[in-house]
Amino acid sequence: MGSAGAGLGAGLMGEAEGAEGSRFTSTHLRVLVAASGWSALAATAVPGPTPLRWIPVLLFVLFGPGCAALYPQPGRLASGARLEAVALAAPISLSLGVLTATSLFLVKAFSMTAFLVSLACFTTVTAALPGLPLPAARRGAVERAKVRRRPSGGSDT
Repeated sequence: MGSAGAGLGAGLMGEAEGAEGSRFTSTHLRVLVAASGWSALAATAVPGPTPLRWIPVLLFVLFGPGCAALYPQPGRLASGARLEAVALAAPISLSLGVLTATSLFLVKAFSMTAFLVSLACFTTVTAALPGLPLPAARRGAVERAKVRRRPSGGSDT
């Protein structure tokens, strides 16, 4: 999952070059995000409290559902919109995790397996859909606004 986490980080920043020189496309990101929940669930089968067990689960719960909800965006995101998406991925994921855990507690069905299966199903379905529209992307955060300067030749008074 360590390499998957690095690939997810590269995917968050837009299309990036892979280790083999191939392009990291939005389809790759969709598949990676959809598989991250199921790999986190598989990691819970590792015996004992080892980092191989809790790191994939932590990374998935922290970033998986939010990345699925925000990515992929139509077209390539500008730097302002990319920053916004990265900043929103964790809070959205944590909010969805809290809603899922609360719902499972209310129906008296909470377990780590039920929690991860619910989030993994949501992430898999959401990864197949287009990402939520980002305000910075709609504002046209393609480039910085050019600042107009007044001529410095005379005084205004």
